[in-house]
Amino acid sequence: LIKTEQSTSTINMSEFKVAMMTAGGLAPCLASSIAWLTKYWSEALKDGKISKLSIIMYKDGYKGLLTGDSFEVPEDAWEKVATLHDVGGSPIGNSRVKLTNVKDCIARGFCGENETPLEVASQQLLKDKINVIHTIGGDDTNTQAAELSKYLLEKHNGKVCVVGMPKTIDNDVYPIKQTFGANTAAVQGAIFFENVVSESTANPRMLILHECMGRDSGYLTAATAKAYRERLAKTSFLTPFTDTAESRDIHAVWIPELPVDIEAEGARLKAIMDANGNVNVFLCEGSGVKEIVAEMEANGEEVPRDAFGHVALAKINPGAYFSKRLASLVGAEKTLVQKSGYFARSAASNEFDRDLIGRCAKAGVESAIAGVAGCMGEDEDKEGTPIRAIEFERVKGGKPFDINQSWFQDLLKEIGQA
Repeated sequence: LIKTEQSTSTINMSEFKVAMMTAGGLAPCLASSIAWLTKYWSEALKDGKISKLSIIMYKDGYKGLLTGDSFEVPEDAWEKVATLHDVGGSPIGNSRVKLTNVKDCIARGFCGENETPLEVASQQLLKDKINVIHTIGGDDTNTQAAELSKYLLEKHNGKVCVVGMPKTIDNDVYPIKQTFGANTAAVQGAIFFENVVSESTANPRMLILHECMGRDSGYLTAATAKAYRERLAKTSFLTPFTDTAESRDIHAVWIPELPVDIEAEGARLKAIMDANGNVNVFLCEGSGVKEIVAEMEANGEEVPRDAFGHVALAKINPGAYFSKRLASLVGAEKTLVQKSGYFARSAASNEFDRDLIGRCAKAGVESAIAGVAGCMGEDEDKEGTPIRAIEFERVKGGKPFDINQSWFQDLLKEIGQA
């Protein structure tokens, strides 16, 4: 038995029963995270770092943990788990459950009237004799993992080590340099728009808004724009045909971190519409949300929110809001709003993300064996941004995209927005 300074978690060094769960929205990393973690846990057993190992999966995120819905991965399947690298989504299912939202958990039948979700989850882990649980999810998932880790430490002597894996295509988690799946989602969003932009040839004076996911951070929208323009630069066009690099280019990138003067932008984009016969805008779904919510509340309308209190962006529809205002300003004859989010987030992880996930998974297994809890990632607050188990209390969402990065400023200048 050992105790560590960071987590003061006490676990058995020889026998490990490891659990994994995925939670929150999808991202191109969930399946790969399970594949890499399984690989490095099985290698730890082969290398004699541990003497016994069993691996179980909780189905449908925290819902499965609260209800005891799980399955064990047999040892003869451990090597075959590598096939998960080739698929998107979650092979064990996700859900949106907040352990500290007692009322919601009771209403959904995950715990009884006189129970707390944290205690129910803790008792299930103890009942299943879990030593380590890997929570694979975004800032909400890992915030809940922090609450669970703290609760286990205070109420149950830290008998379960919680090691998180940072998933989110928004790349908006402090203090993590790059979250899993964000790079893949950007590339997939670019591929999505390569087809959608062809709709600009279907009608004169076409306005296309490509809406990318991103609640508070414009990272994904900006990175998708960058990836798309890199792909566009490799495309050949033939004169005198009207389909050109200019007509297929991006003409505006609107993200929460950049204030948008809709009237000024409308005038600038109308000139592009007059010249090219179409306008293409990349819009972050979080742009203008505050204004839309304020307008809804002023009108006495109920603002839809999820279990975490976040505004349900799909229901307030920022794309439709902006398209109506911009269409009249640029004189569009037809407007098309297309959302790449579900397409992009459901892809299998690319080479960049597989490498990042693999390095974090390897360090995560080593951390778990040492009894050190935390969220794995490249720690921006440490010199050299080392991969380590970042203390849960330092992990939080809401990190804005850095608009001062040279590549983004160059992009804005090249499209005439700056």
